[in-house]
Order: sequence, then C-alpha cells, then structure tokens
Amino acid sequence: MAQEHFYDVTVRWENDRKGIMSSSVLNEQIEVATPPEFPKGMAGIWSPEHLLVAAVNSCLMTTFLAIAENSKLSYASFSSKAVGKLEVVDGKYMISEITLMPSLGIFSEDQRERALKVLQKSEAACLISNSVKSRIIFQPEIELMTEEVVA
Repeated sequence: MAQEHFYDVTVRWENDRKGIMSSSVLNEQIEVATPPEFPKGMAGIWSPEHLLVAAVNSCLMTTFLAIAENSKLSYASFSSKAVGKLEVVDGKYMISEITLMPSLGIFSEDQRERALKVLQKSEAACLISNSVKSRIIFQPEIELMTEEVVA
C-alpha cells in the first residue's frame, strides 16, 4: 500500500450560510452549513463540527472492523455514538474533546476481555483520532448477546 493518499473535497457556497460539499470520487453530495448555535446558523444541516465528530467516529468503526477481522474476533453487533465538545480555548473556538462510546455485542462472556482489547487497539490505531488535537475520551461498552447474529 502506498504511503501517501490524497482525498479531494470541494465546497461550493449556495446561499446564506450554506454550501454543497462534494468529491470527484464520490457519488453523493452533502449540504453543509454553519450550525444553529452560531449567528445565522442553520438547523437540520450537517455542520463542520458534526463532520469532524463523524470523521472520528466512523474511523473508529472502520478501524475496528479491520482489526476485528484480522484478529478473527467474532461479534454480533457494533455501533458507536460520539459527542464533540465545542468550547473557547485560549480565545479560540475548538472541539476540545470527543467522547467515543462504542457498543459491541459479543456471543459469549469469555470473549469480553479480548473484545475490549480489540476495541482499545482500534481507538489507538484510528488515523483520524491521531490527526486531531481534540482530547479523545473512550467509553466502550460490551454486552452479551442472547441470540447469535452474524456480523
């Protein structure tokens, strides 16, 4: 695998505080806008703040999927919630912390410790988390599933 990769993204202003985000290699466009917490912000539209938190959270998932597969970890389900904290630090707005709350369903109790290690390894290896200066708070939850679901 090459050591460098590039990801192009274009943003085009539409009106007010809203634009359209696209990439030459993707099929879908995304509306983006100033979040409603700011003057003239718009509710119900993805904001840069949401996209940053989403990038960290989706990277956790994709990293977990790869590490779990390579580790041959059997699991029933995976989901993750993430919350970004926006605040003023040294006179500048920033997402100062992102709390990741992955939930992993396992088939048997004897998988719990191994599953937790895979989750922790995934968080540590997430390239997006490693690329931001936000503090990452990791709060994994592992639950025993009563019925087998193929992952």
